[in-house]
Amino acid sequence: MDITQILTNTLLAFFGINAVYFAIAAIGLNVQFGYTGLLNFGQAAFMAAGAYGLGMTTYYYGISMWWGILMGIGYALALGLLMGIPTLRLRSDYLALVTIAVAEIVRLFVRSVWAKDVFGGTDGIPGYAGEFQQVGNDIGLKQASTYGWWEFEWTGRQAWVLIVGWTLVGIFSLIVWQLMRSPWGRVLKAIREDEEAVRSLGKNIYSYKMQSLILGGVIGAFSGMIFSLNQGAVQPDNYSRDLTFYVLTALVLGGVATISGSVVGPMLFWAIFVFLDEVLRDATANGPIRIGDFTLIQSTQVGQVQFMLIGVMLIILMVFRPQGVFGSREEMAFDDR
Repeated sequence: MDITQILTNTLLAFFGINAVYFAIAAIGLNVQFGYTGLLNFGQAAFMAAGAYGLGMTTYYYGISMWWGILMGIGYALALGLLMGIPTLRLRSDYLALVTIAVAEIVRLFVRSVWAKDVFGGTDGIPGYAGEFQQVGNDIGLKQASTYGWWEFEWTGRQAWVLIVGWTLVGIFSLIVWQLMRSPWGRVLKAIREDEEAVRSLGKNIYSYKMQSLILGGVIGAFSGMIFSLNQGAVQPDNYSRDLTFYVLTALVLGGVATISGSVVGPMLFWAIFVFLDEVLRDATANGPIRIGDFTLIQSTQVGQVQFMLIGVMLIILMVFRPQGVFGSREEMAFDDR
């Protein structure tokens, strides 16, 4: 077993692109779910809004992708209003069901045949991020890097996206941290714990929920932008309902209603994910693992076993530390009426 290669790939995953865009999405979801108690299962739709807003500017309109950032934010704002106006009067599992449906409607809408001229249909928007590839190359980021036993290589675009992505993680973490210490943030946390008590104080619950949904959605849109920039394209099926559940899993792993949890949780999630994948593939490289005549695992079953092990780890986490790595039990007191 190549321990060095396994540790290298695990460390790269801990700080890599997937951890970046999951962390940004988790920060946004944390505003909605962790701090406000909105059980939003449609964060993938906001991510798609940001990705399509960024991709459409260059591919269809021939303008700079910097304008695409504004378009992605605009799409996220519009989606937040369309999602929030009819749903925010619902609570708990009803809200969760509706937001799942909205996210699927968005995905099926952008991949539909009749909207192909606008969103590219099932093919999405291909190969639009060359501008950022050149930016990375121009500043000397395309190189192989070696630190002792650790050798890796990133393209110019990948290195550029990593730098910008982690910068955004820091900026959004600071913004949310400051907001949640403000009177506005304290109202959100009070709504999460008992919205009737907050309503009795004369606060507009619906307005605060809408603000939280839109803020978390806009942050999620930046996650979609980072993901699409790394891919160099936008593909609608990358923003399926599974994506939201993965982000939520990473957030719960780190700890809801904590800034550190929403950042470190995705990092741990991807490090564990890649570590298990590397170990299982290395172990089955020379044939299936057997115990006597019983085949324990073979190379074609690595993916299934990997998710099974992650599921077992999460069950253990929920039993012994349900608040996550950095969370607290007090912050998990949701009003589920």
